[in-house]
Amino acid sequence: MIRSLFSLLLAVIFSLGTLACSAEETVRTGPKGEHVKIASYNVENLFDLYYDGNEYSEYIPNTTWQWNQKNYKKKLDNIARVIVDMQPDIIALQEIESLRALKDLQKTLTQKGLYFKYHAIADAKKSTVKTALLSRYPIQAKKEIRVSQNRRYRNILEVKVMIDKKPLYLFVNHWKAKSGPESMRVHSAKALKKRLDRLGSTPYLLVGDFNSDYEENKIFLKKRKHNDTKGITGINHVLKTFEDNQPVTLGKLKTCPYCTYNLWYELPKKERWTHIYRKQHDALDSIIISPTLSDAKGIEYIEESFARFTPGYLFKGKKIYRWQQSRKHPKHHLGKGYSDHLPIYAEFEVK
Repeated sequence: MIRSLFSLLLAVIFSLGTLACSAEETVRTGPKGEHVKIASYNVENLFDLYYDGNEYSEYIPNTTWQWNQKNYKKKLDNIARVIVDMQPDIIALQEIESLRALKDLQKTLTQKGLYFKYHAIADAKKSTVKTALLSRYPIQAKKEIRVSQNRRYRNILEVKVMIDKKPLYLFVNHWKAKSGPESMRVHSAKALKKRLDRLGSTPYLLVGDFNSDYEENKIFLKKRKHNDTKGITGINHVLKTFEDNQPVTLGKLKTCPYCTYNLWYELPKKERWTHIYRKQHDALDSIIISPTLSDAKGIEYIEESFARFTPGYLFKGKKIYRWQQSRKHPKHHLGKGYSDHLPIYAEFEVK
């Protein structure tokens, strides 16, 4: 009897030791081992409930617009639903008002079972909405690329994430909307490219809302309002997603150390969009990879893993089910909908 109890005790101790080792292994290799899903999502104006004078009028708390606790919670719940269903390990976010709003989203995600331990936000500049990032992997460093002192330009968020002890730099972008000419987006691209050139062969990922199509160089030529740069675009020419007037392919990326590859080319042409404006489908959001993410060393892009996240609830008829506001006076938030953008994601592995 004593021997049996002793044997049982040893078995329990051994099992606990095995579980402890397994937990340690999970921490060491990351939440999903060798595979990492990285997403980007413009969440359409996630404002907190504190008035600081920077808000759009419809997001000033507790006015006739009814941006109140009830609608704020509904917005958080809806955006969190999308992220939880998508299950990313790292997600770049655009249109976050503040660190407070980011932390509230982080808390809401935790309550729904998706825990992001690390966060970062580009809040050094007093802009109305900002870029941010949530990560299940450790953030080793964070800085901001100041594009201009002009308030019309948002800072670009730079985050250094450690994946299985290997560094990956992520640059979260939200360039000037097309209410402005291409020269403004070129200005953001040049500030970003200057930083990328200093990174050398370090792997990096460019993500976010570039307010540019993956072939903006073809689209904007007929638009006088936009083409004030003699045919030069920020996304294609400055960031080098085009070479010799042709889009950089994944094969070309392996032999072109200064090029980048826009993952939109992984999808059928009819699926290359994340936003609808006046019935026009636009690919305003992108994930762009550096050459060292396709060199069979370290962190690698998994070919053909790029996709849009398109569950049925993100659509209403043929339109994206964006956050809803009443058109009747007094105008107010309805507490329904998600965002005017679709999320995108890609998967990576550690070689």
